[in-house]
Amino acid sequence: MADTPTPTVLLPEAEVARIVADLARQIAPVTDDETVAAVLLTGGLWFAADLTRALSRLGRNLRFDALWLASYGDEQSSRGKIDVYAPFQRPIAGRKVLIVDDVFDTGLSLAEAVRLAREAGAAEVLTVVFAKKPWPLPRAPEPDFVGWDAPNRFLVGYGLDHAGALRGLPDICALD
Repeated sequence: MADTPTPTVLLPEAEVARIVADLARQIAPVTDDETVAAVLLTGGLWFAADLTRALSRLGRNLRFDALWLASYGDEQSSRGKIDVYAPFQRPIAGRKVLIVDDVFDTGLSLAEAVRLAREAGAAEVLTVVFAKKPWPLPRAPEPDFVGWDAPNRFLVGYGLDHAGALRGLPDICALD
């Protein structure tokens, strides 16, 4: 990765934490301890860990599951299709499901996750994304909760990656 540009900090770690805490305050009243927080792997893992801990501090101890979906591979733009590497691990029929993802870009991953949750019998599906990038056309479904309206730049850090690298940065950065 010698030719990788130096990341430019857009959202420092402290601001990331503030946004997560604010989202938890918004989500806590519409969830309960039977709600399943389903993280979209791999990028959403950092956000989901912080969000579920923030919800726990507010007295909400959501159940936890994961979906492993991929639309980017190692590229900087979506391939336009979703690969499902791992479905839900536990039954979600009759439960409220909160789909948790790092970034809302094309909307393909979120739409597929919502479809899979409904197909699995979820009683209600809510969605939360840490960052929402601008898009020229409406996307369906739009997230129920959005932490940050991100610029249209290539983002890394806090779960967002460049070919699998830079996910562990505590800040959200631009790589362009």
